[in-house]
Amino acid sequence: MSVKLIKLPMKLVLAGCLTTAFYAQADIKIGVAGPFSGPNATYGAQYWKGATQAAEDINAAGGVNGEKIVLVQGDDACEPKQAVSVANRLVDQDKVMAVVGHFCSSSTMPASEVYDEAGVLTITPGSTNPKITERGMKSMFRMCGRDDQQGAIAANYMIDTLKAKKVAVIHDKDTYGQGLADATKAALEKRGVKEVLYEGLSRGEKDFNALVTKIAQVNPDVVYFGGCHPEAGPLVRQMREQGVKANFFSGDCIVTEEMVTAAGGPQYTKGVYMTFGNDPRQIPAGKAVIEKFRAGGFEPEGYTLYAYASIQAIAAAYKGAGKDNEKASEWLKANPVDTVMGQKSWDGKGDLKVSDYVIYQWDDKGKYHQL
Repeated sequence: MSVKLIKLPMKLVLAGCLTTAFYAQADIKIGVAGPFSGPNATYGAQYWKGATQAAEDINAAGGVNGEKIVLVQGDDACEPKQAVSVANRLVDQDKVMAVVGHFCSSSTMPASEVYDEAGVLTITPGSTNPKITERGMKSMFRMCGRDDQQGAIAANYMIDTLKAKKVAVIHDKDTYGQGLADATKAALEKRGVKEVLYEGLSRGEKDFNALVTKIAQVNPDVVYFGGCHPEAGPLVRQMREQGVKANFFSGDCIVTEEMVTAAGGPQYTKGVYMTFGNDPRQIPAGKAVIEKFRAGGFEPEGYTLYAYASIQAIAAAYKGAGKDNEKASEWLKANPVDTVMGQKSWDGKGDLKVSDYVIYQWDDKGKYHQL
């Protein structure tokens, strides 16, 4: 008997209130956890779109060993305490077998402890802090690279291409943002460039004029920001308004066109650099899926295809090893998986064996392009 993936009213989806009552005959329940509310909700939407499409496609092709995938949403709003509550609910109430999530590293770190204790297979499409896979968790994986890899790519580009001698390093005091900033700072120092300013700001702030004044005083060639678009946008705008012409460089948490909105227009984001994985929309393996998204009026930017690929990896593990998470985890570490983003394989820690970070730049139309 087949089981269809039921689409619930948006109120229930946004509240993260999917319940088992709607899925009386569910076979393989997978949680999708991330920020579905708050300033980073765009990334939660990307996760959900990608995971939902993957589940629908896999189910339409016969499911996993004849069983259907059912998704359960968990909104952590990128808040660590809320992430723990979501993780406990997914494990205890929803009885998920696996989780695709979370997004912010500060949420993934504590939530993954809950999943690890429960033996839940977990793949994060977007959390890059190195510590996530350095804690000896057997069933923790990621579909993205790490900050120490991303930071090295950014540092090399700043030095070799932008010829930067003076770099100001700013972070948002969050596990992800400060972790990325510190990794980039370390990579710069390894190349002989010592930062001329190292400052933190708080997530949720919008007035950075005092910080911009400090930046202006040191006259950097590049301002590197570890953080997400809700703060990156106002920061770069206020820099430009105060006449700071330094290149602005950030990481994979500004990879959304909402960066332009947050900044106040493409006149402020023009020329901004960022690191992100090789654009998955350019990979031939995903062409049919991408066309399906676009036909539905959705552009699969950012982490959409990362979430799709994460569902594919979980499905492949269960097909290869059965519904035993310990065996499924061992299988993933021993076998490559063909995904919408090409073939992926993992090391013993759960990290991708190959990281594909590259440099992007924003144009005057509010679009980003791979360099």
